[in-house]
Amino acid sequence: MTGASPKISAVPGKAGAKRRPSAGSFLIHLFVGAFALACLYPFALVIAGSFTTKAYSTLHGFTLWPGVGGLTLAAYQSLFVNMTFIVNGYKVTLFTTIFGTALSLFTNSMMGFTLSRKQLKGRRAINFYVLFTMLFSGGMVPWYIICIRYLGWMVDTVWALIIPMLAGPWNIFLFRNYFTSVPDALYESARIDGAGDFRIYSGIYIRVSAPVLATVTLFTALGFWNDWWLGLMLIKDHTELYPLQMLLRNIISNLQFLQTMEASPQVQALMASIPSDSVRMALVIVTTGPILLLYPFAQRYFVKGIMVGAVKG
Repeated sequence: MTGASPKISAVPGKAGAKRRPSAGSFLIHLFVGAFALACLYPFALVIAGSFTTKAYSTLHGFTLWPGVGGLTLAAYQSLFVNMTFIVNGYKVTLFTTIFGTALSLFTNSMMGFTLSRKQLKGRRAINFYVLFTMLFSGGMVPWYIICIRYLGWMVDTVWALIIPMLAGPWNIFLFRNYFTSVPDALYESARIDGAGDFRIYSGIYIRVSAPVLATVTLFTALGFWNDWWLGLMLIKDHTELYPLQMLLRNIISNLQFLQTMEASPQVQALMASIPSDSVRMALVIVTTGPILLLYPFAQRYFVKGIMVGAVKG
């Protein structure tokens, strides 16, 4: 007795044929592509506006192509009038971003790993303490008093741009939630083999946490790169330690002050020739351009890392 064998289609050209996209799939791709172009349009307009003359923008506004007569480098010349300060600002910002991000990842991941251990005594109280600091703040005055009176050794040093941003409750919880999703069997087997907690943390948990590491790295690097507040509050006498954002903020403030003050006709004519709106757009390009290079490397892990932090409790 033999069973019925399945029928195999012998129609030529059918096997391995590619499936044609449906009309719905085509419309979805078309919509997403149009939306992506719409998101790129403002950024392209900012790039074009940073090269637009003041006369052209006054008559025609900002366009994607201002024409040969409307192009100028005056905005960038105004920003880079003292190239030494700008280069030094880049150096300070790059150092604080790279070194501060590395220290912050180490601090937050260590705290997250500790809070992910269920055998930790007082785990609920520590979790509540970290959550409380995320929801409520003591305010600027207590923070400033602590930094000046108790952490005064770091004022007017590069550490003033790093230490206040090392620990972040949101990043700690992202690490904690991700480490909680790692199977306990890995931890228990490593403990049986004689590994300590730091060995397990550095040799196992960090090696399997690429999504959350990429996500927190992006958040933290953006925070260090865009920070100017710490430079304003904690850098007093050593202007060479000003980060890039602080320097560019001072440039914009000085331009606005010179445009509003009473001056000689020659100075007024000079200030009228500086395209203030184009300077602001050039400022956006100078400050955000380099950090945008970090996103493509972290994008593949970004969504996965955020979803882990959102789903786990």
